[in-house]
Amino acid sequence: MANNLAVSATDGCDDQIPTVDYSLLFSEDQNERAKSLEHLGKACEEFGFFYLINGVEESVVEAALKGISDFFELTNQEERSEYLKKDSMDRIRWGLRSHAGENREYLKVVAHPQYHCPTKPASFRDAIGVYFKGMHEVELGLARAISKILGYEKTYIEKEFRLEAGFDVSAMNLYPPSFQSKGSIGVPDHTDPGFFVSLIQDVNGGLQVLSHKGSWIAVNIPSNAIFINLGDHLEILSNGKYKSHIHQVVLDNNQVKRISMATLHGPSLNTVVAPAPGFIDDSRPPAYRGMTYKQSLELNGSDEIDVQSSLDQLRIPLAI
Repeated sequence: MANNLAVSATDGCDDQIPTVDYSLLFSEDQNERAKSLEHLGKACEEFGFFYLINGVEESVVEAALKGISDFFELTNQEERSEYLKKDSMDRIRWGLRSHAGENREYLKVVAHPQYHCPTKPASFRDAIGVYFKGMHEVELGLARAISKILGYEKTYIEKEFRLEAGFDVSAMNLYPPSFQSKGSIGVPDHTDPGFFVSLIQDVNGGLQVLSHKGSWIAVNIPSNAIFINLGDHLEILSNGKYKSHIHQVVLDNNQVKRISMATLHGPSLNTVVAPAPGFIDDSRPPAYRGMTYKQSLELNGSDEIDVQSSLDQLRIPLAI
C-alpha cells in the first residue's frame, strides 16, 4: 500500500522497538509465561512490530542469508530472467527495479503451503527450506500466543486464518540492484497483507517503520533476532485493535550491498477475513469489509505472488 510519504530522517532509534523472547511465551513457569504474554500483547498493541529472539536458530538464519547471497552471486542474469513474469499463477518470480521510487533486485517464491524454489545454486533450496520450516512453526506459535492474549482459545487465529494451508510468500532482496540505483528509495512506503511479516537481513540499516506517533523508527535487527511486523489481515480480524504499520526501505548513501528476506505469512487463499464478532459492538462497528485473502491480494489488479496491500480499499468509511 503505497502512501507516498516523504522520506525523512528517523526520529526514533532501534531501542524503542520491543524484544519478545519466543521461548518464554511457552515457559513452564506460569508467572514467566504470563509476563511474556503480557509483553507480547503490549508490543502488538502499542507498537505493531517487535524483535523476536529464540524463534529460529541463528545458524539457520545465517545459512538462509548465505543461500540468498549465493543466488544473486552465482547465477547469471540469463538464469535469473527465466523467472521473469510469465502469468498470474507464477510461484517463482524475479525482477529488477531501478527508478526514483524503487531500487532493488528481488526473487519472490511461494514458501507455503507448497515450497517453490529455483534449481540453482544447489545450496539454495535446502538452506531456505529449513528456514521456512522453522518460521512456519514460529507462525503457529505466535498465532496461539496472540489468540490467548486476545481472550480466545489458543487455536483461534490458526483456525480463522487456516494457517496450515496459509499462503506464505517470501521476497528475497538485493539492495542496491546490480546496476546504478536512481534514487534513495529501495522500496516505497507500504503496509503488507497477511497475519504478519518476518524479516531477516545480513547488513543493518535500510528499513524504517512509521510509529503510532508518526515518526520513522530505524530498524537495526540484533544478530540473534528476526523482525516481526503485524499485517493487514490481523488488523482487519481485530477490527483495528492491532495495526499494520507503514514501512519503507531507504538506500545507504555509501551504496552498501544488503541482502534481506521478508516473508509474508498469510491466511489460506480462500479464507474470508473480516472483523471478528468479539471486536464489534455499538461503539465499535465493523471498520473493514470482509473478503477472501485471494480477492484482497488481487483487488488492485496485482497477482497473488505480488502480495500487495489493499487495506485502504477494505476500510469502511466512517458514517458522518
